[in-house]
Amino acid sequence: MSKKSFVTPSRRSFLVGTAAVLGTPAIAQSIPAGQAERDPTISVRRNISSFRTLDWRPYFDSLRGGAILVDIDSRAVHFWNEDQSIYKLYPSSVPLSEDLTRRGRTKIVLKDPEPDWRPTPSMKQRNPEWPDYIGPGPQNPLGTRSMHLSWTYYRIHGTHDTRKIGRKSSNGCIGLYNEHIEELYAMAKVGTQVLLI
Repeated sequence: MSKKSFVTPSRRSFLVGTAAVLGTPAIAQSIPAGQAERDPTISVRRNISSFRTLDWRPYFDSLRGGAILVDIDSRAVHFWNEDQSIYKLYPSSVPLSEDLTRRGRTKIVLKDPEPDWRPTPSMKQRNPEWPDYIGPGPQNPLGTRSMHLSWTYYRIHGTHDTRKIGRKSSNGCIGLYNEHIEELYAMAKVGTQVLLI
């Protein structure tokens, strides 16, 4: 057997063996020995791919003025218009931690087509290096549109930093891709009811 033919099978054997070893943990972890396949609804609360359409009735008495449901756990924003002809589902960013999260009923009180941004006093305390003001434009953390909620400092807004969507990344607000906030902004009204769950 020549030296060349001896080296080639060994290299192939090494590659095949390495692939088998690397693949084994993934296979072993997918279904633990002696257990049935895991219920997919268990991981739904932490996974952006868990999007599912919802019916508005368990959350709102009526759709008068339209309705926005923000599901913090699945990081999704649902919108229904008043006559139920439009239903939209958007991925969102949510607050970094539970202490920054607010849940409950509110409504849109102001629509801002060119938002500017000022950090809240608590943001500035946590991040003193942040600027005191950023005007409208690509550096603005509120993106291209913003809808103020009746709770002070809370908004549903866009973001220029698309890496934030689908993550816990905000200081309390709900963020959407700019194209999504522009679409939602056009459909929602001042007075549209909002529920954060």
